[in-house]
Amino acid sequence: MNLETKWLEDFVALANTRSFSASARQRHVTQPAFSRRIRALEQAVGATLVDRSTTPVDLTSEGQLFLVTARNLVEQLNESLGHLRGLAIANEALDIVAAHSLALSFFPPWISRLQQGIGELPTRLVAMNVGEAIHVLREGKCDLMLAYYDPYASMQLDSELFPSFSIGQVKMLPVSLPDDAGRPRFPLEGCESIPYLAYTQGAFLGSSVRMLLKNDALRLRLRTVYETAMAEGLKGMVLQGIGMAWIPDFCIREELKSGRLVRAGGEEWDVPLEIRLYRCSMVHKPGVEKLWRQMQKLPRDFLQA
Repeated sequence: MNLETKWLEDFVALANTRSFSASARQRHVTQPAFSRRIRALEQAVGATLVDRSTTPVDLTSEGQLFLVTARNLVEQLNESLGHLRGLAIANEALDIVAAHSLALSFFPPWISRLQQGIGELPTRLVAMNVGEAIHVLREGKCDLMLAYYDPYASMQLDSELFPSFSIGQVKMLPVSLPDDAGRPRFPLEGCESIPYLAYTQGAFLGSSVRMLLKNDALRLRLRTVYETAMAEGLKGMVLQGIGMAWIPDFCIREELKSGRLVRAGGEEWDVPLEIRLYRCSMVHKPGVEKLWRQMQKLPRDFLQA
């Protein structure tokens, strides 16, 4: 038998509230995720513990019997952990998922600035592509998501279920290695065939660039020679002189300033994007609630990186 402690805690919460939605809120997860965890517990135990045909829900006879064991185990475990580490809920780290480029180049200076306004903020950051991050947020497996926002992108989140703060404006710039004269080696204009370093099909930034490249004539001039989902990966290839690519401006500020990279086209080729911090309104973790209240009190220009 393979049981997870959180399943036992979920089951005790459900027995107390007799409501899947109320228990999910109490356990700081979305209702679909909570329901799956109760199903997983039943599969591990090998018995149906909850009678879902009634409203409010009730426990089966097997569930009533198992509840005694579950409560005893949860109480004993909480008592032991309380003695070992104390109860520091207020200082519990927030789990944040972020797009790779945001995790590497945007998050460190932004979180430093935010902490100047609200104080110390323990966090755990995991980098992943935007599609995966949205899935993790929807499943209630993280507290916050840091991601790009494009009003024309196909992947959109319901603003009521997933409220957000706008925390930055960014432009994706077409860049190239310079030639000996300091001009772009691979300019968007005046070049018959451009070696193009592209985002993979599922990458969020790739969809934003493809929206720009709707012109068939221009698309025919681009010769894809490399693909990756990560902006930092494209940046590395541009610095090697392999081709040109669209890269978020905060990733290449130093390279543009030093002249190691130059723009491959004018401002008409820029792709504007917004950076947002998302949460799930169905998850009521104390640390998230506290952060959200504090951010609402900060001036808008303070939140913007």
